[in-house]
Amino acid sequence: MNTDSHELIQRHLAGLLTEEEAAALQNRLKADTDLRRLYLHYMNLDVALEAKATCAAGAREMLTTLPDTSRSPRQFSWRPLTAAAFIGAAAACVALVAWWLSPQDFARVEKIVGVSSLAPGSALQGERHELQAGTLALITSKGAKVVIEAPAVFQFESAQRLRLTQGRLSADVPPSAKGFTVITPSGDAVDLGTRFGVDVPLAGEAEVHVFQGEVIAHAAKDQRSLRTGDAVTMTTGGQAARDLRSAAFIQGDEVNELTAGLAAGQRARSEAALSKLREDPALIALLDFESGEAPDTCRTTQGRWPGSRAPEFVRVGDHLKLDLGGERTWPRLTLASWVRLDRLDAPYQSLLHTDGWEVSNPGQVHWMVNRYSTMRLALKGNAGSSSPDGFPDSLRPVLPEIGRWMHLAVVYDSEARTTRFYLNGRFDSESRETTAHPARLGPAQIGNWNRTDRKLSGRVDEILILGRAMSDAEIQSLFESGNPYR
Repeated sequence: MNTDSHELIQRHLAGLLTEEEAAALQNRLKADTDLRRLYLHYMNLDVALEAKATCAAGAREMLTTLPDTSRSPRQFSWRPLTAAAFIGAAAACVALVAWWLSPQDFARVEKIVGVSSLAPGSALQGERHELQAGTLALITSKGAKVVIEAPAVFQFESAQRLRLTQGRLSADVPPSAKGFTVITPSGDAVDLGTRFGVDVPLAGEAEVHVFQGEVIAHAAKDQRSLRTGDAVTMTTGGQAARDLRSAAFIQGDEVNELTAGLAAGQRARSEAALSKLREDPALIALLDFESGEAPDTCRTTQGRWPGSRAPEFVRVGDHLKLDLGGERTWPRLTLASWVRLDRLDAPYQSLLHTDGWEVSNPGQVHWMVNRYSTMRLALKGNAGSSSPDGFPDSLRPVLPEIGRWMHLAVVYDSEARTTRFYLNGRFDSESRETTAHPARLGPAQIGNWNRTDRKLSGRVDEILILGRAMSDAEIQSLFESGNPYR
């Protein structure tokens, strides 16, 4: 704000603005919040002191046609106003300017999960937002419900246009918001009344996934109509069809449960449980993925806690390598992990596979979700399971209908010849084998074990490998302490 601005306001109140001055003042008022407040102050003061001025008319003139230069400078007529007329003029003036002081809100924050920069009820206009951690649930002024997961950079251009530079969002768009558009660096997604997701990774092109309804995807000169179950990668050269990953996106209902879980102190309970496990003498490995450089063999994204890290396996060949130690064998073994699987697109979703699946290496461990959507623990050389493919399988399917974090656990006992499966802390089933070798670990891989039939599509958050058999109660406690939902 400068002296010229004060002078322009004074000249406007006196009706002396030229056309050029009016344009200059209007531009400054649009750009400067403090100047708009000053303008309001002057207008109120003018009304209060002079009571005879037609403030409302002046304000309306200022807000719309600043000023009408076809006539000579305004001459105030100091006719006495009645009290009601004065109050009405003042109220109209204040209301009119106050409307201008509150630019239209494009969206409002409904819920937050671990977001520190915004609070529920916050209005979003055209400012740029950068989320380092957490998840945000918004509703636009047109009624579109949007969930944005960090890390993310976004900015509303209007209630119907959201620019997503980085991050992942899901949108539930009612008829009143039809046409809601998400703009990404490599293309746009235009809603035609539907639910859909957009993923913009830090490196790579944006993806559009249609959960229900229809979306028009624009990329370069390529325009496609996507319907339920369709997905594309938008590149600078056009679009390429890809597999749907609906479970990769957090949607509205899940936000409520994540919010409640965080408020109930679940993250602290989880950290306490992990600290206790690190002191367990039978611990072989506890991977939380929170330290070290991000691998270049898979994506790194947010885990089940705001700001935590989890490897995400999307592309064919995405994997993590690890070494679980030498030639030692383990008569008893517990494997447990929090996973968020996008879908089944291969006969096997590979969770943990040791290398060297050879006859000469009995006891090699392969832990996976199989083509029946159930959990499997296969050890090389074991035999006698009654499951369809001859390996111990859980009874209940692993994948839910919508994306959720799930806790998977399996307890193997070669002496008892049993394999016990657990889903979300709950005992599922026990499988017996006639031949059961001690488990053998060593070099291993998380994620896509090969490029043919063993892929993993989803996130893994924590992997526990324990050289003893955990009890049912311990597995239940492990799940309850690490559950992000309430």
